Amino acid sequence: MAKLPLLSGREVCRVLESHGFSEVRRRGSHIVMQRMYEGRTTTVPVPDHRELRTGTLMSIIRQSGLRRTDFE
Repeated sequence: MAKLPLLSGREVCRVLESHGFSEVRRRGSHIVMQRMYEGRTTTVPVPDHRELRTGTLMSIIRQSGLRRTDFE
Protein backbone atom coordinates (compact mmCIF):
# COMPACT_ATOMS: atom_id res chain seq x y z
CA MET A 1 0.00 0.00 0.00
CA ALA A 2 1.37 3.40 -1.00
CA LYS A 3 2.28 6.00 1.55
CA LEU A 4 -0.31 8.74 2.05
CA PRO A 5 0.69 12.15 0.70
CA LEU A 6 1.03 15.21 2.94
CA LEU A 7 -2.20 17.15 2.47
CA SER A 8 -3.40 20.41 3.95
CA GLY A 9 -6.79 20.74 5.58
CA ARG A 10 -8.09 22.72 2.61
CA GLU A 11 -6.92 20.05 0.14
CA VAL A 12 -8.78 17.43 2.18
CA CYS A 13 -11.89 19.63 2.13
CA ARG A 14 -11.66 19.83 -1.69
CA VAL A 15 -11.53 16.03 -1.92
CA LEU A 16 -14.51 15.74 0.44
CA GLU A 17 -16.46 18.34 -1.56
CA SER A 18 -15.88 16.37 -4.75
CA HIS A 19 -17.62 13.43 -3.02
CA GLY A 20 -20.72 15.31 -1.92
CA PHE A 21 -19.62 16.88 1.37
CA SER A 22 -20.26 20.55 2.04
CA GLU A 23 -18.90 22.93 4.64
CA VAL A 24 -21.46 23.56 7.39
CA ARG A 25 -19.39 25.67 9.77
CA ARG A 26 -15.95 26.85 10.88
CA ARG A 27 -14.81 27.37 14.41
CA GLY A 28 -11.28 28.29 15.26
CA SER A 29 -8.95 26.15 13.22
CA HIS A 30 -11.49 23.44 12.33
CA ILE A 31 -13.81 23.10 9.34
CA VAL A 32 -16.85 20.84 9.76
CA MET A 33 -17.88 19.03 6.58
CA GLN A 34 -21.19 17.19 6.25
CA ARG A 35 -22.94 14.93 3.72
CA MET A 36 -26.51 13.63 3.54
CA TYR A 37 -26.54 10.21 1.87
CA GLU A 38 -29.39 7.68 1.82
CA GLY A 39 -31.06 9.22 4.86
CA ARG A 40 -27.83 9.34 6.86
CA THR A 41 -25.75 12.31 7.85
CA THR A 42 -21.97 11.97 7.95
CA THR A 43 -20.08 14.72 9.77
CA VAL A 44 -16.30 15.05 9.54
CA PRO A 45 -14.22 17.71 11.35
CA VAL A 46 -11.12 18.76 9.41
CA PRO A 47 -8.30 20.77 11.03
CA ASP A 48 -7.38 23.77 8.85
CA HIS A 49 -3.63 23.16 9.09
CA ARG A 50 -0.89 23.38 6.47
CA GLU A 51 -0.03 19.69 6.83
CA LEU A 52 -2.18 17.00 8.43
CA ARG A 53 -0.48 14.16 10.25
CA THR A 54 -0.94 10.69 8.83
CA GLY A 55 -3.05 9.51 11.78
CA THR A 56 -5.35 12.53 11.47
CA LEU A 57 -5.78 11.94 7.73
CA MET A 58 -6.52 8.24 8.33
CA SER A 59 -9.15 9.22 10.91
CA ILE A 60 -10.80 11.61 8.40
CA ILE A 61 -10.80 8.87 5.76
CA ARG A 62 -12.40 6.41 8.19
CA GLN A 63 -15.06 8.88 9.34
CA SER A 64 -15.95 9.94 5.80
CA GLY A 65 -16.43 6.39 4.54
CA LEU A 66 -14.39 7.14 1.42
CA ARG A 67 -11.61 5.00 -0.01
CA ARG A 68 -8.00 5.72 0.80
CA THR A 69 -7.22 5.94 -2.93
CA ASP A 70 -9.50 9.00 -3.20
CA PHE A 71 -6.92 10.94 -1.17
CA GLU A 72 -3.79 9.74 -3.03
